[in-house]
Amino acid sequence: MIDLRSKILNIAAGMLIGALLCVSLYKIPQAVGADWEKSLPFTPQQLAIMKQVKLALSTYQVDGDKKGKVDDMKMYYGALKGLVESLDDPYTRFVEPKALEEENMEMEGEYGGLGIYMASRDGRTIVIAPIEDTPADRAGIKPLDEIIKVDDKNVMGMDSDEVVKMLRGPAGKPVTIQIRRKNVDKLIPVKIVREIIKIKTVRMEMLNDGIAYIKLNHFNLKTDGELRAAIKKAADKKAKGIIMDLRNNPGGLLDVCVDVTSQFIPKGVVVGMKGRFDKANDTLYAKEGRANNLPLVVIVNEGSASAAEIFAGAVKDHKRGTIVGMKTFGKGSVQTLFNLPDGSGIYVTIARYHTPSGFVLDHKGLQPDIKVEGEPKKDKKEDKQLQKALGVLKQKIKEKK
Repeated sequence: MIDLRSKILNIAAGMLIGALLCVSLYKIPQAVGADWEKSLPFTPQQLAIMKQVKLALSTYQVDGDKKGKVDDMKMYYGALKGLVESLDDPYTRFVEPKALEEENMEMEGEYGGLGIYMASRDGRTIVIAPIEDTPADRAGIKPLDEIIKVDDKNVMGMDSDEVVKMLRGPAGKPVTIQIRRKNVDKLIPVKIVREIIKIKTVRMEMLNDGIAYIKLNHFNLKTDGELRAAIKKAADKKAKGIIMDLRNNPGGLLDVCVDVTSQFIPKGVVVGMKGRFDKANDTLYAKEGRANNLPLVVIVNEGSASAAEIFAGAVKDHKRGTIVGMKTFGKGSVQTLFNLPDGSGIYVTIARYHTPSGFVLDHKGLQPDIKVEGEPKKDKKEDKQLQKALGVLKQKIKEKK
């Protein structure tokens, strides 16, 4: 069994479903020898009934004689999916081999699609956030938009994995989605052309008065190194303070989040986890000796989820910086991946995480220190949240002198 501390990830609201967050390798005990029947999860009668259902479908369903209609593997995966869905937890989910491969590729920073991170909530497919400078972002998709239709097919009540499959496709091929947006009466049609999505997780630029603006889009395998380089570049340019923009950041890898947080918090708790077994009840600490001491302001919004909330919560509780913006998404559960022998897997929610002060974020979200409505703008002068963050940071720099 591999140490959860280095392998558990957080599912960014769900999705990644758009995005992923979870990689822990486990071997599930398999029944062997004469005791195999005792280890079965169902009674012999229940297994017999399942076999009868399969036989009835194969024999009598009106289209059952058509080639490919009755697919044993599809039925098998459907049964596994049903087992998982019976828990009514949108983050505990079964993933077929091909889909699991694609999700692993996403965590490496490149995949095909629109650039949307999504989650399931009460049978609805909700946008956590569009990825910066992707087709979805350029088309105006916003956090908390609800996807209703994909190419005229209603997806309400549909599993998020299925919606993701519909949104993916060859680069250059368009797809039309219908979205429901808060305070808008009619559905909004959005036509988007698919692209190969290349995720650059960190972007840094120097603003006036020696302020380094760092946009952190996601916590994946490249993030810690990219952020180190950005902070070094800022130091070389004599930065006096840092704005970390986590708006529309859906989360990512938990161990990467701890590494990133350690670049700002010198020591102490980053996040705690509470679950049913010992390894799921864990406390993760900042790695000492990595933190900078520049004044810090963090911007968050409704699209800041999972690992982004952990980072902001640690900064807030340690009083390392000021949190500006809107209440975060509220994705506060931890998933781990159980790899199955055929290449498929199940992501299982094993714990809920809490900030260093003990606040559980799941379904609640983190309240900012200073509430400012608004959304990211390409023209920084029109970005109310960024302008407020700049004002707060300048005051911090002044007080430090």
